[in-house]
Amino acid sequence: MPDTVVVGLDVGGTSTRATALALTGERVGTGRAGGGNPTSHGAERAATELLTALRGALADVDPTRVVAGTIGLAGAARLLADPAGRAAFDQAWHDAGLRCPYAVHGDALVAYASGTAAPDGTVLIAGTGAITAQVHDLRLDRIADGHGWLLGDAGSGFWLGRESVRRLLADLDAGHTPGRLATAVLTELLGTGQVAARPRDTVDATVQAVTRRAPIDLARLAPLVVTAADDGEPVAVALIAEAAAHLAESVSRIRPAGAVTPIVLGGGLLTTDTPLATAVRTEIARHWPDAPLRTAGDGAAAAAWLAARELPEVTDPAALHARLFPIP
Repeated sequence: MPDTVVVGLDVGGTSTRATALALTGERVGTGRAGGGNPTSHGAERAATELLTALRGALADVDPTRVVAGTIGLAGAARLLADPAGRAAFDQAWHDAGLRCPYAVHGDALVAYASGTAAPDGTVLIAGTGAITAQVHDLRLDRIADGHGWLLGDAGSGFWLGRESVRRLLADLDAGHTPGRLATAVLTELLGTGQVAARPRDTVDATVQAVTRRAPIDLARLAPLVVTAADDGEPVAVALIAEAAAHLAESVSRIRPAGAVTPIVLGGGLLTTDTPLATAVRTEIARHWPDAPLRTAGDGAAAAAWLAARELPEVTDPAALHARLFPIP
């Protein structure tokens, strides 16, 4: 047992992180690489980033000590259903010197496990997109939203960005003077917060600026909404409240009323000190007052813990989790 190591990876669209973990709870290696999500970047590039992160985590670890691993990523089902993609990941695993098996789980499960060791509960993630999942026996059970920018992701960073532009266009249509948030959005999109002498010219320029970009780029406007809400700007405050209501509603689709299992909050909009995180916590407390509320932590360490808990020598997975993720 003292020499046994497990490996966990948290594979995202912008970064890939790996952790090598001893069964004592000691992190014996970490690695980081670029975005490794095969859906976003293709299997070959994703596998290259996976290998880079693995080699970093195993720099001071003999790979033969590693007995199990877990890879957490969005779109896990797509990887598992794609023979070429799975073969590319298998090759990266082998090239890192690993000969043990590995499991692939969705990033929502990894986020949940980074917040709690409880086998049953709920995870709510809001970043660029938004998704809610019910967890049963540490497996994803039911899922709500996560439908993407075109059909869902209500309350996400994309949603906040799109709604901020919609409010701006409505103000311009009505001949209103843009407020602080609208001015910030205009400046971001057009390079100036000034409205043209003919407001329709500014409307047309705004629409063109948005449609020339990839739709998901609207998520880049979300920080403007968050900052404006922090300053008490009325439109931004209203958008944050609406986003929080959407996110709580997605939880209510799959979580029973009165449930007391933990709720884990994940994603950049909910794991930092933002007005949306505060508003969501208020909504959660109103709907599920007796549920422990946790914040997602290190996804790579959580993936490693998921691998470790399946080993027969790990007789107390909850104690190992507590060493990895001490609750303040």
